[in-house]
Amino acid sequence: MRFGLFIPQGWRMDLVGIDPMQHWGVMAGLARRADSSEDWTSVWVYDHFHTVPVPSEEATHEAWSLMSALAAVTGRVRLGQMCTCMAYRNPAYLAKVAATVDIISEGRLEMGIGGGWYEHEWRAYGYGFPGIADRLGMLREGVEIFRQAWTTGSATLAGDYYQVDGALVQPRPLQGTSVPGSARNGIPMWIAGGGEKKTLRLAAEYADYTNFDGTPQTFGDKSAILAEHCRAVGRDFDEIVRSANYNVVIGRDEAEVRDRLDWYRDHHLSAGVPEAKALAGTENLMRQPLVGTPEQIIEVLAGLRAQGMTYAICYFAEAAYDTSGLDLFERAVIPELRGVGTHPGAAERAGHDHQHTRHGLFGGR
Repeated sequence: MRFGLFIPQGWRMDLVGIDPMQHWGVMAGLARRADSSEDWTSVWVYDHFHTVPVPSEEATHEAWSLMSALAAVTGRVRLGQMCTCMAYRNPAYLAKVAATVDIISEGRLEMGIGGGWYEHEWRAYGYGFPGIADRLGMLREGVEIFRQAWTTGSATLAGDYYQVDGALVQPRPLQGTSVPGSARNGIPMWIAGGGEKKTLRLAAEYADYTNFDGTPQTFGDKSAILAEHCRAVGRDFDEIVRSANYNVVIGRDEAEVRDRLDWYRDHHLSAGVPEAKALAGTENLMRQPLVGTPEQIIEVLAGLRAQGMTYAICYFAEAAYDTSGLDLFERAVIPELRGVGTHPGAAERAGHDHQHTRHGLFGGR
């Protein structure tokens, strides 16, 4: 199993109380920490503009600006967004941005992409809020533009939502050209979401990785549906790495787990989140799969691994303030589960993940 680490960027109230002058230092420091350890294959950010669980004036740093910055201050870990909202940026433009980031990082970019859902920020930024069928239609057309741009250097599409005519993306991404990677899409494509009729069908056609609900029952159900779509489109199901995102609350014992949950509640209250939402968020967090002692978390992840979940992307709400939970997870959980996935697609990509070392003029720092 491989592990990715979310870097706090403000979206989940995870930089509240820290001077904005220090935000980048916190983010870069955690990214460098992950980069220096073989525990983490990748680091991740979210693609959002307004905080949750309520919009506020607290910081939310923009995902693709962070991609370039993280590319410049790390040298080993792969870099992803979970996940980029297709409609927030013209896909031909975003294909160009992503190609540039791939070059800055010397071939370490992952493209997480989805249809989007956060209505408040959609409307606030003037994007409207089209229905789900239209958002997924935009996703499908954008994914096709990405693939053309990254594998051929240009894109042309007369779609219902996007029209591009010979949009040049030169130089192409390093992945799929000079750096071994996903020849299928150029930059590896993570199609996020568990929509059973359209999103998982799209994943069967295009995805190198999927990312959907990581609770044991739902993960199994969605995996079965993905397998059906793969059979329908003639795709080898085992080519697709299945991942999930996890909120991690870890403690040496139940009392320490409870203390971390109490901190989460109090932190959100101090950030101005209404009491009802702060309490509801804490109650929801308590029911998440990776809340518990190391032994409990290992048991859950081992069961998920047996179902084919071979890549866990982990979020620690307190990471900007306290890394003791992160320390414990690295020390007690990852060594018990780390390793290459069981199917050929996972093994090939895992090898690529670990073989790349920065070789630029300044050593990638």
